[in-house]
Amino acid sequence: MKTTKLLLAAAVLSVFAVGASAEEYQGVLQFQSTASRAAVRADAVVAAHSADQYAEGASAGVPVAIASATDRATVRTQAVAAARAGDLYAEAASAGTVPRLSSTLDRATVRAQAVAHGIGALGL
Repeated sequence: MKTTKLLLAAAVLSVFAVGASAEEYQGVLQFQSTASRAAVRADAVVAAHSADQYAEGASAGVPVAIASATDRATVRTQAVAAARAGDLYAEAASAGTVPRLSSTLDRATVRAQAVAHGIGALGL
């Protein structure tokens, strides 16, 4: 039984081997160039130092600097004002600025209450 399976497998594989054919060897191709070694080397140096023509955006070249209508001081002033305005994208941004809480007690009263509760040792 074992030899039958081996012979059957060999027969099937031989059928597939008949259909496979390898490419014939043509030898090393002879390339005839009209350029000298020095010319090829010079072209290689130029290509190595030039921009990568296959990179993305290579055909776009160097981007042109955009001239602004506003001066530097105005832009700086606007940036400082925006930074002081707070985070415009915060959750409470639409509510406006947070009101400052004020107490009806003076500092000495709050300090006396803290000492009475044993918090005075913390350096308030």
